[in-house]
Amino acid sequence: MAHIDEGVVKVIEVIGVSETSWEDAVDKAVAKSSETLSGITGVEVVSFTARVKDGGVTTYNATCKVAFVVK
Repeated sequence: MAHIDEGVVKVIEVIGVSETSWEDAVDKAVAKSSETLSGITGVEVVSFTARVKDGGVTTYNATCKVAFVVK
């Protein structure tokens, strides 16, 4: 997940949420994280979950670990 030659990487856990897909939920998790974090080096998807209503998926959730370089 962390792709640096030398230094320190910090990892945080976030949950991306989408009404479209799990892939979109991951994309949203990374995009939102990048608004406040610089130097993101990777993402690890920990789990996928979903909310279901009336027999259909309504919300896709992706729990992700986001790695970034500590300056």
